[in-house]
Amino acid sequence: MTPSLRAVVTGASSGIGLATVELLRAAGWDVFALARRVDRLEELAARTGATAIACDVTDDASVAPAVARVTADGPLNAVVNIAGGALGTDSVADADLDRWRQMYETNVLGTLRLTRALLPSLRESGRGDVVVLTSTAAHDTYPGGAGYVAAKHAERIIASTLRLELVGEPVRVIEIAPGMVATEEFSLVRYDGDAEKAAAVYAGVDAPLVASDVADAVVWTLTRPHHVNIDSMIIRPRAQASNTLVARN
Repeated sequence: MTPSLRAVVTGASSGIGLATVELLRAAGWDVFALARRVDRLEELAARTGATAIACDVTDDASVAPAVARVTADGPLNAVVNIAGGALGTDSVADADLDRWRQMYETNVLGTLRLTRALLPSLRESGRGDVVVLTSTAAHDTYPGGAGYVAAKHAERIIASTLRLELVGEPVRVIEIAPGMVATEEFSLVRYDGDAEKAAAVYAGVDAPLVASDVADAVVWTLTRPHHVNIDSMIIRPRAQASNTLVARN
């Protein structure tokens, strides 16, 4: 019997991370679901059969035991870096340095910290994948988005540089860059819990993406024959032509 492929998914307690855990489990993968909110992880684990591990990707002391746990029973085949997010819509002139710092810690250093720690296991597997969930913000910019844009650009460069550094090794590096995705928390967190502002982001948009759309793209890239590397995939709803041009009713 062929052993199951094994993946780590960060940001697994909600949104795209949660949907990715669900789809990987449905595809027969063994999945370690990592996030900070243990209650949500435990519900996900009970429902899907994933293994719940509390982990804050911005904290070395939290990442170390999580890495030890997920590598204890053998090498990994994939790390899917989804933990991240946006905070605020400050202009550059009015930038909140604490918000910028927090976005950089989560999106950039969190991805770096976990990927670096798991690379030996991915190499050992002989069939490893690093997936980095960036954003269309990693490929362009927009007014009021500079902090998030800067973080996502940096995160994308981790992926593109790592791909060059690993050429010839059995590890693929895949970037998935979603556009407008309506999840329960992304915009709500960005607007400090202001539900009205969060809802306005998607107002009048005919069918923004949902978490499962992006999770489906992640799983598709992971399940290509391993000689096929999907370097970078931008995925948007049909109603969105760019970061700043969106059709609204």
